Amino acid sequence: MPPLTDDPLAASMLRIPAGTVELRDDRRGTRRREEVEPFLLSRHPLTAGQHATVTGTDLAPSPSGASPVTDISWLDAVEVCNLLSARAGVDPAYIRDAPDGEVTWNRASRGYRLPTEAEWQYACRAGTGGYRYGVIDEIAWYEANSGGRVHDVGGRAPNAWGLHDMLGNVWEWCWDLYDEEVYGSYRIFRGGGWAEPERGCGATVRRRSHPTFAIDDLGLRPARSVD
Repeated sequence: MPPLTDDPLAASMLRIPAGTVELRDDRRGTRRREEVEPFLLSRHPLTAGQHATVTGTDLAPSPSGASPVTDISWLDAVEVCNLLSARAGVDPAYIRDAPDGEVTWNRASRGYRLPTEAEWQYACRAGTGGYRYGVIDEIAWYEANSGGRVHDVGGRAPNAWGLHDMLGNVWEWCWDLYDEEVYGSYRIFRGGGWAEPERGCGATVRRRSHPTFAIDDLGLRPARSVD
């Protein structure tokens, strides 16, 4: 296995403390609280440069290597996480029996993975309780200030835990199914993107799509479990 120093994300991972988060289900009109164990989360979305380093390919033309990788499906994101794990010399978090097979999460793995919806919302709020962790024009690239394009990561103020671009710039895939009873295999993405109006960039905003869906304001933010 490659040594840990070959890990292109090692320096960007932040430890998120344990806590609780309240999630809502608008269709059912319910709310639930979930416990969140400590975990690692990248301080910014995966960049085009980091993606190219680990995959050797560019999914779409990017303004720079420091802008978030976009046009990446949920299934692509799963594969990228496994490639990152291989570079770090740890067991992969995800298992697929075939290219079109079901994805299984090995929860004992400490490899790279997508955050759960609960982890994402908890990390986004960083101990705050409002719709956003700051003034939107200070923390997010969105429809009114993005100039119609993605921006390099870290260009807006971070939240209290040092995480940049949790709102705006690009939506971020999460592990969870959205609503299997109604939407089948559709997966959740969070956070709002550069094309999103102000109301769509909030800690509780939820969107979903098929795991093969990819678009120019949707990316990912890698996570890792810890002991």
